[in-house]
Amino acid sequence: MRQGVCFRAFLRQRSWAVAGFVGALFLLFVPLFVSIAWSWRAEAQALTADLSDHLIRITAGFTGANVVLFGATEGVGDIILVVTGPETHVTLRRKGQVAGIWLNQDQVAFDRIPSFYYVASSQPVDEIMKRGLRQLHQVGLDFLRLKATEKDLDPEYVKNFRTALIDLKQEQGLYHGEHGKVTFLGQHLFRSELRFPSNVPPGKYGIKIYLLKDGDVVSASTTPLEIGKHGVGADIFQFAHQHAALYGLVAIILALFAGWTADSIFNRKA
Repeated sequence: MRQGVCFRAFLRQRSWAVAGFVGALFLLFVPLFVSIAWSWRAEAQALTADLSDHLIRITAGFTGANVVLFGATEGVGDIILVVTGPETHVTLRRKGQVAGIWLNQDQVAFDRIPSFYYVASSQPVDEIMKRGLRQLHQVGLDFLRLKATEKDLDPEYVKNFRTALIDLKQEQGLYHGEHGKVTFLGQHLFRSELRFPSNVPPGKYGIKIYLLKDGDVVSASTTPLEIGKHGVGADIFQFAHQHAALYGLVAIILALFAGWTADSIFNRKA
C-alpha cells in the first residue's frame, strides 16, 4: 500500500516536472514565434523608397533645390514621410525695457533640435495615424521633442519659448508641419516632391517613410540625404572654421589693403 502511494507521488512529481518543462519551452519559443510572425507580416507589407538625388550641392547662387521621393509598397495603406535635418543648438532671448532701454532679460537654450523639419502625407496626418504613434515617432510640430537644456525651468515658461522657436523656424522656411503631399500613382506606387529653401543648413538628413493601415504603422523605411557646400565658398567656409585665427588675420590684411587701394585711387582722381 505504501509503495502504491509512493508511486503515485512519484508520478505526480514527474507530471509537475513535465508541465514545468513544457511551460519553459513555451516561454522560450513564444517570442521566437512572435518574431517570425511579425517578420512575415512585415514582409507582406514591404515598403521601399528612394530619392532622385541623394546629394544637394550648395554653390554660389544657390536658390534652393527640389528632390523627388518615390517608392512602392506591396500592401495597401497611407504614406507619411518625415524629413529631419542635422541636430543643432538654439538659444532664444526675449527682450524687455529697462529704464527705457531694450535689453535681453530672459533666455532659454534648446539642444539637439532638428535644424530642418518637414512632413508630407497621402491623407491628413491626424486622420491616418494614432496620436500615441505621432508622439512616439514625432510626426507633426506639436509632437516634436524640443527640450530645454536647463532642467528646473517652469514648464509653462519653456512652452512659450518653444512656441516662439517653432514660429521662428517657420518664418525662416525651415519647419513645415503636415504641408507636403504624397501622391499615389495607382494603389502601390507613390511619389512626393521635397522642397529645400536657399537657407537650408548643410549636413546629413534623414527621411523616414511610414506605411499605415487602420491608424497603425505596418512598415517603415529610411533613406539618407546629404546637403553640402561646394566650390570656392565651401573652401573658404572650411578654411575659416579650421583656421579661425589665420582667417581673421588674412581678413584684416585684405581689409587694410582694400582701404589703402581705394584711398590711393580717390587721391589720384583729386
